[in-house]
Amino acid sequence: MKITKTNAARLLDKAKIAYDLIPYEVDESNLSATHVAEQLKEPVEQVFKTLVLKGDKTGYFVCIIPGAEELDLKKAARVSGNKKCDMIPMKELLPITGYIRGACSPFGMKKLFPTYIHASCLTFDRIYVSAGQRGLQIHLAPSDLIKEIHAEVTDLVQSE
Repeated sequence: MKITKTNAARLLDKAKIAYDLIPYEVDESNLSATHVAEQLKEPVEQVFKTLVLKGDKTGYFVCIIPGAEELDLKKAARVSGNKKCDMIPMKELLPITGYIRGACSPFGMKKLFPTYIHASCLTFDRIYVSAGQRGLQIHLAPSDLIKEIHAEVTDLVQSE
């Protein structure tokens, strides 16, 4: 199967970052990161989802968290300098980022938003993030992701 490079992959090439493009079977009725992990036959803790939020003070920002976790909005607000924040409405995702649901890559959004990644990424040599299209993941070192998008490593998920 020939894999077409996405804009996100071209940006990584330009930055000379090592990565692999990993295809998977898309299920339009289940775009969850858990499903992606099952398709990749990888632990869901290693498959990260990219979420776009809007804060009451700073505007748009991005959180990247492990696939099975729930974002803690209070933690996200605090770390991003907001009193409160919410996920953006789905209809705003494409106009704001250039990506659709289930294919939002942390690389190549319309602009570089402040980005926060959950600290658990550092426990892995490599993690998966969306390549910018459904059915394709980027597999890379978390340190390269952090450096390239100037992400801040922090705690973002709900505690037990």
